[in-house]
Amino acid sequence: MQITNLELALRLILSLVLAGLIGLERESHGRPAGFRTHILVGMGSTLLMIVSIYAFRPLGMSGDPGRIAAQVVSGIGFLGAGTIMREGANIRGLTTAASLWTVAGIGLTVGAGLYFAAVITTILVVATLVLLNKLEWSYLMSKHEILTVLVQDTPGQLAKVFGVLAKHDVNVHNVQLTTDDEGEARIEMEIELAARSRRVQIIDELVALQGVHRASYK
Repeated sequence: MQITNLELALRLILSLVLAGLIGLERESHGRPAGFRTHILVGMGSTLLMIVSIYAFRPLGMSGDPGRIAAQVVSGIGFLGAGTIMREGANIRGLTTAASLWTVAGIGLTVGAGLYFAAVITTILVVATLVLLNKLEWSYLMSKHEILTVLVQDTPGQLAKVFGVLAKHDVNVHNVQLTTDDEGEARIEMEIELAARSRRVQIIDELVALQGVHRASYK
């Protein structure tokens, strides 16, 4: 059976909407692959699936629709890799790469005419990105603090600060150090406080150090 123009348009438009919903969530977080990228991946996958299923039938040729679909799934990895960035010890973009891969799958599903599966998958993906992100953020914020320490830019100051944190069993996850022309250094750290740690006592001991000008939590 040959696909009609109306059905073809419906599949491409539905793919645009579903992929756009996921891309909109990524765009709201300022990710490198956002609204337009997800739409293009979704519609492109839908189009390739339609071509794979219907294009060769009028020519009397039989083929395996899964062959093009498999190439789409493999090829999307190159685009996803472009969204992954390394920032120091941290890796960013894995969720966006995964969403692009999923959008490609949604596009293939729409192209095959499996509308219900595509819609349900989109709802679950958006729920995962939005709701679980909030839960994850709440969990992290309940345990993590951003500690800012202003110190004199002289050798050994950073070691003194870390000495106080180690004394209180504070885990340091990220450190950003910036200096200015006036001889002052700003240390910003994402820290995880142990259950027995005293937030105020840590600040008191830090500001008591020679060369430390100020310490505070965000």
